[in-house]
Amino acid sequence: MLTEEQITETRTTLHELQIEHHDLNQVIDHLMLNPPPDDLLVRRLKKRKLLLKDRIVLLEHMLEPDVLA
Repeated sequence: MLTEEQITETRTTLHELQIEHHDLNQVIDHLMLNPPPDDLLVRRLKKRKLLLKDRIVLLEHMLEPDVLA
């Protein structure tokens, strides 16, 4: 079980990751709409976005674990 301090730190980290994920989404959209896109850069950004999403889901699960788990 997490302490109050760990919960606060986890929520702060979660919020920062969500902001970064959103920002990456905007950058990717901008790059795609302003051809010619740098395919390598877009792939790297999409990969980073997926990694962030995985971390976000993990932290959300830590903060709100499933009752049935």
